[in-house]
Amino acid sequence: MGVTWNGYQRGIAVGRKGAGLLQAAQEELTDVGTLRVTAVTEQNVPVEDATVSISYTGDPETILEEVQTDSGGRTEALTLATPPIEYSMESSAAIQPYAEYTLQIRAAGYETAVITGTELLSGQLSLQNVYLRPLYPDEAPDTIVIPAHTLYGVYPPKIAEAEIKPVNVSGEIVLDEVVVPEFVVVHNGTPRDTTAGDYYVRYKDYIKNVASSEIYATWPYATLIANILAIQSFTMNRIYTEWYRNRGYQFTITSSTAYDQKWIYGRNVFESIDAAVEDVFRNYLSRPNVRQPILTQYCDGKRVQCPQWMRQWESMTLGEQGYPPIDIIRYFYGDSMYINTAEEVSGVPVSYPGYPLSIGSVGSSVLKIQEQLNRISDNYPLIPKLVPDGIFGERTQEAVRVFQSVFGLTQDGIVGSRTWYRIQDIYVGVTRIAEGI
Repeated sequence: MGVTWNGYQRGIAVGRKGAGLLQAAQEELTDVGTLRVTAVTEQNVPVEDATVSISYTGDPETILEEVQTDSGGRTEALTLATPPIEYSMESSAAIQPYAEYTLQIRAAGYETAVITGTELLSGQLSLQNVYLRPLYPDEAPDTIVIPAHTLYGVYPPKIAEAEIKPVNVSGEIVLDEVVVPEFVVVHNGTPRDTTAGDYYVRYKDYIKNVASSEIYATWPYATLIANILAIQSFTMNRIYTEWYRNRGYQFTITSSTAYDQKWIYGRNVFESIDAAVEDVFRNYLSRPNVRQPILTQYCDGKRVQCPQWMRQWESMTLGEQGYPPIDIIRYFYGDSMYINTAEEVSGVPVSYPGYPLSIGSVGSSVLKIQEQLNRISDNYPLIPKLVPDGIFGERTQEAVRVFQSVFGLTQDGIVGSRTWYRIQDIYVGVTRIAEGI
């Protein structure tokens, strides 16, 4: 966890790291991972026939792969070399445990986008989204430089805080209930850095970004869940207590790991982390008789010691030993910790009905899904249009299956909780376009 690097400083570091990767680790790239790139406009409209060129970071002139995006703005899943999986499972590994790639994305009528430092881990699907801006004369390419992962790079440690914040201070603003908001506002620097930008980020996207920056996607599922719950509870404490707004700032949280958690603008996320967040995004950690989410601080446990907090590398070992997520959490934070659920999800039009929708399902929930898929299909025309009748028939099943295909979900044609909330997310996005928000 640490202070964000300036882009120019990072450019120097990229050259050093890229050269080191090529010199010392290309022969170590004995495993493979996969990469899928999705290109959309700033209004979330997919960009078809964009050309994606892929090279090693540090050797951007040597093109390894060049592919086109489909009607959903996505490339095929590309198989690329990575270091051995053991490097991401051993905290003492001296060699960078992930490969870094540079992507150049070109499309007619749009600025060229360049992403340097997209990470690939052994056996993992890396998901890299890119937003293409309209082409304007004399504009430089849109360049994103992704700094080192927190478990590999050197970052300042978290400044310790009390895990429970006072909420009875005169004049302090505190939310009436614990909620999962639609957006958080991320200040991309330390709190007092007035040159740092503020970014409106969907809550789930923020959590996926932080988790992909703070832990390795190769770790056991129980470890992923335990760490994601800690990340979410930390975030929801900042939201619930209005921590920064009560101090005169106009943001929710910072990207400085000295103060908060590592969020990296434009970085890739990993499919395993994406799926884990979808499973638990409404959850946070509580203690008895404490209303607010607990400020669950953590460290790597190797270069930085934190006896009372979660130690990330040790959580990986516990996951390998078969500990379930709640036992991992209690190992570090004590037996009084338990998993709670937010009372509402802000910004989602309709909450999940509590059971999957499939062939034979009827009612208002089916009708709502049909209406939302019809609206989404205006932007993603592969999804077939439906007659909104509230009856889940074969055509609705096919529309769901195509939606799942476009957005990387299991293609079973069933609207479970993960598909339901992904439909809600995309529906909110495309309707905001129409509303001009």
